[in-house]
Amino acid sequence: MIKFNNVFKRYSGAKDILQNVSFEIHSGELVFVTGSSGAGKSTLLKLISAIEKPSSGDIIFENQNLSDLRGVDMPYLRRKFGMIFQDHKLLFDRNCFENVALPLAINDTTSIDISRRVRAALNKVGLLEKEKLMPITLSGGEQQRLAIARAIVSRPAILIADEPTANLDKKYADEIMNIFYSFQQVGVTVIISSHEAPKSPIRFKEFHLIHGELIKPQDVSLLS
Repeated sequence: MIKFNNVFKRYSGAKDILQNVSFEIHSGELVFVTGSSGAGKSTLLKLISAIEKPSSGDIIFENQNLSDLRGVDMPYLRRKFGMIFQDHKLLFDRNCFENVALPLAINDTTSIDISRRVRAALNKVGLLEKEKLMPITLSGGEQQRLAIARAIVSRPAILIADEPTANLDKKYADEIMNIFYSFQQVGVTVIISSHEAPKSPIRFKEFHLIHGELIKPQDVSLLS
């Protein structure tokens, strides 16, 4: 589904952020991208989701080299991804329903479908009763769940989360992780960055980065 072949990423005047990274992610897998701050985790997620392009090397998605895609093709590709950012990127001048509806409105979804799918997404993350509230009134954990609802409302094949539990206490962090596990269990590919992989009840892959280099991926059957 996603394959990196000898990928490098560098920015102008800076050293390589990612160096010679190669791996493969199959459909429906749960993947943790781990490493300390500055290891290149966020950059790797941006490359996976085609937000940025590699400086060299190949990124293959569904047998298509992303470097060969034209700019006009990128919006269609990105619809396959649901993104959850570290800072949520919520719109605080719009209520919860409107925040989740935004991706559908951009894609000219009918109002009937928007209403049905937004409420289904909010219900999935336990926020249906708060659809008319403004995001500023929500707790940190609830804001993260709202960001997840917005990411899943378009029914993406791949869900990508950049350190989604970094600022949450254990209770909220466990709730968020259980939401991700539930999506992976129904076939969604889930890719999560974190300083370290959490204890997980299900099988996952771990890609560990050190100074932009990928340590040999681990396939973890179960952590107790």
